[in-house]
Amino acid sequence: MNPSPSGRLFGKRPGLVAAAIGLAGLVGLATALPARAQAWPAKPVTVVVPFGAGGGVDAAARIVLPRLGERLGQQLVIENVPGASGTIGTQRVVRAQPDGHTLLFAVASPINVAPLVAPNSVRYDALKDLLPVAPVAVSPFVLVGRRDLQAAGTAELLALARSQPGRITYGTDGMGTSLHLTAATIAQQAGVKLMHVPYKSGPQALTDVAGGTVDLAVLPVALVQGMLRENKVRAYGVTSKQRSDALPGVPSLAETPALARLDVESWMGLLAPAGTDAAIVARLAREVAAVLAEPEIVRQLAAGGMKPMQMSPSDFAAYLGRERKAMADVVNAAGIKID
Repeated sequence: MNPSPSGRLFGKRPGLVAAAIGLAGLVGLATALPARAQAWPAKPVTVVVPFGAGGGVDAAARIVLPRLGERLGQQLVIENVPGASGTIGTQRVVRAQPDGHTLLFAVASPINVAPLVAPNSVRYDALKDLLPVAPVAVSPFVLVGRRDLQAAGTAELLALARSQPGRITYGTDGMGTSLHLTAATIAQQAGVKLMHVPYKSGPQALTDVAGGTVDLAVLPVALVQGMLRENKVRAYGVTSKQRSDALPGVPSLAETPALARLDVESWMGLLAPAGTDAAIVARLAREVAAVLAEPEIVRQLAAGGMKPMQMSPSDFAAYLGRERKAMADVVNAAGIKID
């Protein structure tokens, strides 16, 4: 039997055989990679919120993520993994397979604060071990106090604190969190000494302010709205330069001369394990941007004192790098160390 024409050709030109096989492999790989990216998500996506249910971060996640899941065509399962200022849940995502099916919905506390205040116990570097995907929202915090505290406004509160150095207490959601650093910034700029009482969660701190166990707390706007409506706590001011539409009548703390330089807002956003396919990150970023452009999502965020925050993945990464440097200054000035 005579060999086929193709057999004669390849038999006489072995180098051409290798080249053809190599070219076929490259073509196959080039078509397979987009196919895998297009197939994602192949199953429900777990989004870890590294704080307890009911807090400000959880509230933002439950506004945005269900709609994001609809656009992706898969359910996004929110899993609250609280503990250690958000580092336990963050560590879980750092160790997850970078296949796009495990994501992190976080704030600055476990990303940029914990590595600064607890460098010996935090086993990851978020700026290297996670990929910034997209910020979602930004919101100021609010300084609240117990109703019977003998200070009607911020100026009176600062005067009271100066008259009793270290005796006025304030609660946050833990040591070395964004709320803790914000309170430390307030104390630094006002030149007062306050006593920190760390809690495991923001709702616990708020409950104790309402009950009179602690004097003050720095907390997310979304968390305190109910207590303010019921007149169970007093709002001294928001931490952003501008007032919050969600808290009509509540001033900015920066309106008090001693705090004129204060301007603190907290981001919330999505991150993925390092090594996640760039096509998956890009699609996530596009879909998040589309969700944040929807009027109903904007309305729900605004009701919780939040505004959409949009950046590309690369701009988000640069933003986090700048934030790390700024927070290092606050940590060093306040001497905040957990280890």
